[in-house]
Amino acid sequence: MGIVNIEDELHEQLRRASKASYRSINGQAAFWIRIGMLSELNPGLTFQELVARELREAGVDAPDPASQAPAGA
Repeated sequence: MGIVNIEDELHEQLRRASKASYRSINGQAAFWIRIGMLSELNPGLTFQELVARELREAGVDAPDPASQAPAGA
């Protein structure tokens, strides 16, 4: 495991987001890094599609957002 130096403001945002997401600061950073990497590798997918795909691959019964009807439809 290595150490990553980040700006103080980004660290503060990480700390706040980790509280809201019930993750450790390291867990929140890892989540953001993974989602960022997946976004670069899959530019045509939305955040919701990426998360649903990761949940399905982990064995969680997550619906496919692409097959969901839009709200209000």
